[in-house]
Amino acid sequence: MTSHKERKLILALDVYEQDRALEIAKCTADYLWAIKVNWPLIIGSGLRIITELKQVTGLPIIADLKLADIPNTNRLIASRVFEAGADYVIAHGFVGKDSVKATMDLGKTIIVVEMSHLGAKEFIQPAADKLIKMANELEPFGVIAPATRPKRVAYIRERLKKEVKILTPGVGAQGGKAWEVLKAGADYIIVGRSIYASENPRESARKLHDEIMGV
Repeated sequence: MTSHKERKLILALDVYEQDRALEIAKCTADYLWAIKVNWPLIIGSGLRIITELKQVTGLPIIADLKLADIPNTNRLIASRVFEAGADYVIAHGFVGKDSVKATMDLGKTIIVVEMSHLGAKEFIQPAADKLIKMANELEPFGVIAPATRPKRVAYIRERLKKEVKILTPGVGAQGGKAWEVLKAGADYIIVGRSIYASENPRESARKLHDEIMGV
């Protein structure tokens, strides 16, 4: 069994139900670096799910709220999320440095530089260079880059300070390949449906973990 620090797999736990979320988290925890909680689970189970996931797994929790508001609103939301036990919060960078910094002042923050879906090419990708520059200036824990476009991950890695981590969603259901993205410069691989929607989430997580550790 690998140590927690060696792991690179993050589970995107995009389900609604509290019991189901906790069950999946517990059975896959041995292979995860962290669990990412998005709006579906928070809406379905309440903010307390963050606290409960930490209690049953002991893993870091990433609150993927993609905060994109004025500094005061970002601060109000992030404050409650960190109080609930989140270790990291994801925020959009396009709203400006002051809004991102409002989140960073409260805890570890991950900035969205580019998303994994096709629509990201319309507005976010053209702004990526400015978002990379922002990340280099603010030095957050990490940035989000698309596992569905390994060449873009490599592009971002080349321009991003080495101490800023790259987290990549889009492996599995969206078509991204873990080994390809890791070779492009990703630090962590985010996987959702290929694990939580499978017949055997633990086995699916194990296979992905083994693939990642073999790169």
